[in-house]
Amino acid sequence: MPQFLLELFSEEIPARMQKRAAEDLKKLLMDALSKAGFLPGGMETFSAPRRLVAVVEGLPERTADVREERKGPKVDAPAQAIEGFLRGAGLTDINQARVVSDPKKGDFYVADLVKPGRATPDALAEIVPDIIRNFPWPKSMRWGEGTLRWVRPLHRLLAVFDGEIVPFDVDGIAASNISEGHRFHGTGTFEVKDFEDYEAKLSAAHVVLDRDQRKAQIKADAQTLCHARNLELIDDEGLLEEVCGLVDEPHVIMGDMDPSFLDLPPEVIRLTLRVNQKYFVVRDPKTGGLAPHFIIVSNVKATDGGKKIALGNARVLAARLNDARYFWDLDRKASLESRVPKLDTLVFHEKLGSVGDKVRRIVALAGEIAPLVGADVAAAKHAALLAKADLTTEMVGEFPELQGVMGRYYQLHEAVLPRATGEGDPAQQGGGGTPPSVGSADSSPASQGSTRVRANTIIADAIRDHYKPVGPSDQVPSEPVAMAVALADKLDTLTGFFAIGEKPTGSGDPYALRRAALGVIRIVREAGVRFVLAEKTTANGLLDFILERLRVSLRDEGFAPDVLEAAFAIPDDDIVRIVARVTALAKVLKTEDGANLVAGLKRGANILRAEEKKDGAAAQGTVSDALLAVPAEQGLHQALVAAESQMDQALATEAFDTAMSALAGLRGPVDLFFEGVLVNDADAAIRQNRLALLVKLRTVSERVADFSKLAGG
Repeated sequence: MPQFLLELFSEEIPARMQKRAAEDLKKLLMDALSKAGFLPGGMETFSAPRRLVAVVEGLPERTADVREERKGPKVDAPAQAIEGFLRGAGLTDINQARVVSDPKKGDFYVADLVKPGRATPDALAEIVPDIIRNFPWPKSMRWGEGTLRWVRPLHRLLAVFDGEIVPFDVDGIAASNISEGHRFHGTGTFEVKDFEDYEAKLSAAHVVLDRDQRKAQIKADAQTLCHARNLELIDDEGLLEEVCGLVDEPHVIMGDMDPSFLDLPPEVIRLTLRVNQKYFVVRDPKTGGLAPHFIIVSNVKATDGGKKIALGNARVLAARLNDARYFWDLDRKASLESRVPKLDTLVFHEKLGSVGDKVRRIVALAGEIAPLVGADVAAAKHAALLAKADLTTEMVGEFPELQGVMGRYYQLHEAVLPRATGEGDPAQQGGGGTPPSVGSADSSPASQGSTRVRANTIIADAIRDHYKPVGPSDQVPSEPVAMAVALADKLDTLTGFFAIGEKPTGSGDPYALRRAALGVIRIVREAGVRFVLAEKTTANGLLDFILERLRVSLRDEGFAPDVLEAAFAIPDDDIVRIVARVTALAKVLKTEDGANLVAGLKRGANILRAEEKKDGAAAQGTVSDALLAVPAEQGLHQALVAAESQMDQALATEAFDTAMSALAGLRGPVDLFFEGVLVNDADAAIRQNRLALLVKLRTVSERVADFSKLAGG
């Protein structure tokens, strides 16, 4: 079947927009074609610096005819009604309609209408311009005197169906069968007849159309260059995604930088190369550190093998790294503690005060959390005091991504913590002293110095790690002081923004509160931190928000939604305990006894619901041993008493597996009860006693989960 080829050729599209644009083009085309009655056999879209491309396979030459029956008025309807029916159906005479008889409604007219199909080029000539005019670019522009908005000036439209040009124009740009290749290495324009012809001519004109192919080529060539010099390429998927959108045909070059720059923190070097220059960083496997080389991806094939390009880029890089060195040297002239007062000049949020205000809140909260995570209170408060101080440094001003990272380096630059000047809160005094948790019984000067260095390292690491985790793949803080500060920072952010009503709505989350909540959850889960979450989340709705994030996180891990509903129905704000309950419930439901027990519990709940709806009697009274006449009900009661005792002991120690197993052990007695006992006995006292037995069954089961929320049964 015929093929449709579309190319939208423009000035360079920002690299970060290309992949999404190709995905949007595919969706828009597929939706529009489906709406027009087409069912494409296949579709691919591509993106390169100056073009978006789509190729659609399996389109017919025209759409199929559409047949429709249009029901009209009764045959004895007034003439005015019949005339209206004829006009609406496009008929000139009522004899063009047929009469249909209905035993109930009588005889009425029906018009058999046929809407002829359209030639595919005609349909495409309407579809494509509409897509172009309404394309969802994050940012767009107008140019010249035209009205079209596009990400960059649009120069050419290529639209070919079955080898022929699809006739349309957009803002004065007429569709054609003409394209061109590389901006510098291409040989001018060329005509194409189909995708195979188009791709071959592009390749000859030095354009690699397939994005994944460009990525693979860049990575392979870079690794080859590194291997030749006994170096290792440091993988950077984000940079690879961006760089492959900057070149039509990648040419990988290795450049050299002055080794003296390696005394800068490696994070500074990497960001300078990555953010400012789009260079890849290489490692020396012998030392494990960065090597004084870098990888460039050029869009130009140099006649000298890239030597001049490498030298030119090395000069630019040297200037950038000299700036970084200046910031590094300047920042180290002042301690982090001396920078803390400057945080009062930085606005955190107009309703939540300055960064200094936030730091004071974090200090207090870190002091409360520290004992719960096994951290020394003084160390946690001191780390919290310094945690944001690097926001006032020149380096973080240039590279905001390094907040925390640079704070650690600057704190380590202080050989030891300042000696204590007296008792009191480090938030008021500026810190000082050696945290007791890292102290030593040895009082020798050498031992004291070593202790101060170790304490300083703990503080420095906490400054870096209190931002963690910053994403799902990031590690959480593992050292107690860092955990205390990280939890304090995130809980303060959550509490503050919820208190002023700045809650996430839909997909909008400008203050990354979902990320903060997930950070709290991950730290608590991985460290097994136990504290009453409600006491730390006083803002309205915040506890529910965090628990909902926990529910979403567990669902992403594979727990069934109904299992989560059942477990979360038990009021609780201890994250560790909730996860243990969910895990135990999911485990027991995979057993035969657990799965079958659910059916019995639901049956009992349904009986109670029906009876309580009538008179509420089922919720009254306790089980009387004297009224248990049938062995099956006696057996269930004995099993419930035994299970309740086992669960008391298990729940006291939060042994949810044991508690769930005790509950699953009721499966047999429950089955026998429903097989051999009639709940609604004619004797009112026996009936009420059996209902009370079902209430006890429900009460026992609801100590671990609400089984009524489970699917099936």
